[in-house]
Order: sequence, then structure tokens, then C-alpha cells
Amino acid sequence: MLSSTSTPVVAATLPVVGQHIEEISGVFYDTMLGENPELLDLFSRSAQATGEQRSALAGAVAAFASHLIGTGPDAAVSDHIVERIAQRHCALGIRPEQYTMVGRYLLGAVATVLGDAVTPAVAAAWDEVYWLFAARLIGREARLSAEAGVDGTDPWREYTVASRVAEAHDTVSFVLVPRDGGPAPTFRPGQYVTVAATLPDGSRQLRQYSLSQAATGATLRITVRRVRGTGGAPDGVVSGFLHEHVHAGDRLRLGHPYGNLVLTAGAAPLLLISAGVGITPMAAILDHVARTDPTREVTAVHADRGRDRHPLRADISGSGSRLRTFRHLVWYEQGGDGARTGRLDPDEIPLHPDAEVYLCGPVPFMQAVRAGLHRRGLPDDRIHYEVFGSEQWQAAPRALAPTS
Repeated sequence: MLSSTSTPVVAATLPVVGQHIEEISGVFYDTMLGENPELLDLFSRSAQATGEQRSALAGAVAAFASHLIGTGPDAAVSDHIVERIAQRHCALGIRPEQYTMVGRYLLGAVATVLGDAVTPAVAAAWDEVYWLFAARLIGREARLSAEAGVDGTDPWREYTVASRVAEAHDTVSFVLVPRDGGPAPTFRPGQYVTVAATLPDGSRQLRQYSLSQAATGATLRITVRRVRGTGGAPDGVVSGFLHEHVHAGDRLRLGHPYGNLVLTAGAAPLLLISAGVGITPMAAILDHVARTDPTREVTAVHADRGRDRHPLRADISGSGSRLRTFRHLVWYEQGGDGARTGRLDPDEIPLHPDAEVYLCGPVPFMQAVRAGLHRRGLPDDRIHYEVFGSEQWQAAPRALAPTS
């Protein structure tokens, strides 16, 4: 809880901080990474180039501050944001001591951008906001690491690529076996792993990829779509590296599985909705249900540009064939091959009134689906989603465009 001294200060200054949050984030990242270039390994080059990483930080800090003073998201939303960030930090190997440095640079950026408006009282109030946020994250990350059996000194493990499978246009799967001869880690369907890729120039970049099969105890599988930059955005550095340079017999370093888009216990009908490579966690969830609970009712809905871009379709159909009740609906922009033509309309998605919904795809796609499900009476607590990138939700379009 924010102190009685700091609450009115934060309430009075939040509007101006919010107005300048993008500039503050820019100064923060430029200063911290400029003075500590070794941290560049932790941050996506592509996200930095497009500004996505900065937007994610801005949204999290502003949302938490507004929650503390009672004007922002409620406790459930705040908890979701904290959980998502904590899961991502564990996946990246973030250490508690790094929060001190981040806080110093972040509050320094506030002072740089706002100048004389940052009085000692304002600085103290925002320092309190930051450390309340950091304490929640540090505590949750410690619990997650303990549950995973990760001691925090070296979160990485080496794997051999057992096989590489072309799934669709610009999309391949990698089946991975631990090099130490031990079992593959257990995980909850819907979670992801971090790939620590050493690039040809010697630099290292970290990326998260959803596990696209249920846990087997022997292998892990990730399915990677190559990111092609559009509108001046750069190509995906790590996805390009994996597509061009990684083949059967090669080595990859992976972190432990994390992520909070996970299948919860229960018997309610499942509705799995995806677009593009967002199908990967849905494939793992469906595979798990087919193995462990084949009487559960499942509907899988997917949107893509065309059959040639639809990954894991055979996996979805194969898992569905092992279920007693399964429905599979597909939308392609060009139509054909048993798919509906055009862009997915949320009002056409079959919806059981008791359904638990799992959702993954581009942010505009997910917001539009979420809004459509809300209109049809489905409450927020039964819609589970994963955002790879900024947590911010933009205005929903009338119809859904599948990912490129």
C-alpha cells in the first residue's frame, strides 16, 4: 500500500508523468543501455528498434501507479500484469539485485524529463511506487524460481536439435533433447521457453517461444515463425537466425519453461482461439487434453492468411480426433481447403455459456475477440490470453486480420 504521504503526490503528478511516459522510457533505456552495454543481451533488438519494449515498461509503471491510488486497473488486472512480468523475468534470468540499477536509471529519467517539477517530495513518492512494484515482482519471481527448481545462478540448459520440421510458409518446428541425458522439464500446457541464441556476430539475444506439444518427459518442441519486417520495421533477429542457421544436430541453450497462459483444472468446455503462430500454445493445450482428459469438450478456432501459412493444422486435427467431442473451425483470407473465407468475425465463434477461453495471436486480434466475447456475456475471468510484447490493448477493429 502506498503511504498516506505519497498518495496525494502521486495522484497529483500521475497525469504529467503519464503524458511524458514515452519520453521518460526513452531516456531511461538510452541512458541505462548506453552506460551498461552488457545489458543489451537481455533486450530484443527488434523491440528496441520499434519502441515496443519502451511501451511495455511505460504501460506497466503507469498502470501500477494508478492502481495504487485507486484510479487505475482493479486488483485482478494488476495481479495479472505483475504475474506476466514476473514469469517473463524468470524466463530471462533477471536477478533481484538488478532492480536497484533499474530503479536508479528510471527515476533519473523522470527527473531529466520533468526537470524542476521533480521536487524532493515527488522523487520520494515515485521512488516508493517503484519499490512497491519491484518488491512484488522480486517476491513472485523468487517463488516461481523455487517451484521450478532453478537456483538463479545459471538458468540455462543445453539441448540438441533432434529434428527440424517445416510446418508452413516461414514456420518450422524444432524438437529438442537435453544434452545432459536427463529428462526434459515438465511444464504446464501453454507455457514457453526462452532461447538464448548466440548470433553469428558473437552477440546474444533472448526470445520466448511457446512449447507446441504437451510435456513428454523426453523432448521439448518449439514452433518458430520467421518475422519479416514490414513498414520499415526490422526482420526478427532470432527467428531469422533459427531459420537460417539451426538444423538437426545443432545445439541450443534454453531456459526453464514459464508463462501464465496455462490450462487450469476443471471440466468446463474449452474454446481455443488463435491467429497465425499464436496457434502454438493452443496445440500444446489440445495435445495435453487429448492425452489426459479425452472426454472434455473442445472447440478450436484459428485465423490465418491461407492454407500455406497455417502451422500445426495436422497436429490440431490429430489431437482432436482423440477427443470424444471436438469442433475445428478455420478462417482463411483467401478461403478454400475447408476453411471459411475472409476475416474471422467474433460473433461467429461457437460459444458455450460455460466455456473457458484461451486466446493467442496479434494484439488487435485478441482485443477484438475479447470484446466480442464480452458482448456475448462471457466474463473476463474465463478469458485467458498471452501477449508477446506490449501489454497495451488498442481499439478493436470490426473484423479480425490474421497475423502476417
